[in-house]
Parts: sequence; C-alpha cells; structure tokens
Amino acid sequence: MHLRRIGYKDVITGKRYTFLTNNFRLAARTIADIYKARWQVELFFKWIKQNLKIKSFVGTSKNAVMTQVWIALCVYLLLAFLKFQSKLTKSMQQMLRLLLLNLFEKRDLMALLRGDPLRNDQMNIYQMTLI
Repeated sequence: MHLRRIGYKDVITGKRYTFLTNNFRLAARTIADIYKARWQVELFFKWIKQNLKIKSFVGTSKNAVMTQVWIALCVYLLLAFLKFQSKLTKSMQQMLRLLLLNLFEKRDLMALLRGDPLRNDQMNIYQMTLI
C-alpha cells in the first residue's frame, strides 16, 4: 500500500502536524483542512460524552440511538447559542453546570448566567427556606 506523508504548520499555534494519507489526488492543504475539520468533530463528540453524560445508549435500536444523539446535539446547540447571545466568558461546561444546579428555579436566564444575585421580589414566598 502506498501512502503519502503531508506536513502542515498551524499559523496560529505554530505547531507542526504530519498526516499520512492514501489520497494522491487532493492538494496537501486540502487534506490538512480535512484533518483539521475532523479534529473539530472529534472534540465535539468528546465534549458531548464528557458533559452530556452519554456513557451508554438507553436503547439498542437505531431509532433509540439516533434519538439520544439528536437530543444531545440539541442541548449542545442551545448551549452554544446561549453562550453566543450572552457574550459571557464562561465555558459551555460552566454554563451547563449552572443550568443543571438551577434546573427547577424560576429565574431570568441571562441574570442567572451573568451571576446576578436573586432579587427579593423574585423569591417564591411559598417555598420553604432551609435554616
């Protein structure tokens, strides 16, 4: 089997990468771009596995697996959109943890993400307080 060795230097980080491919038709830059895009997909699925707790699938059918993956994708996209809209410096992992901790709280979402303290008029008078 013949392989082609391609070198690539990332201009942002200065790191050098070496790729092996059996594709001799595409330009070296194109192959490097494909590997870079693939790495982003790998990081995306790593984030989903670490943060959305998909360690195993609930069902074994194709439909069950696809449903669970689509739900994870929707959660990821909603978090990414919130991060983009809020222009906060919090990581998506921090935002997810904050949302999980306040899942049953009735609060303004942006105030929660900014870390604004809970106002007295927002407190539920029917909620029991812990001493």
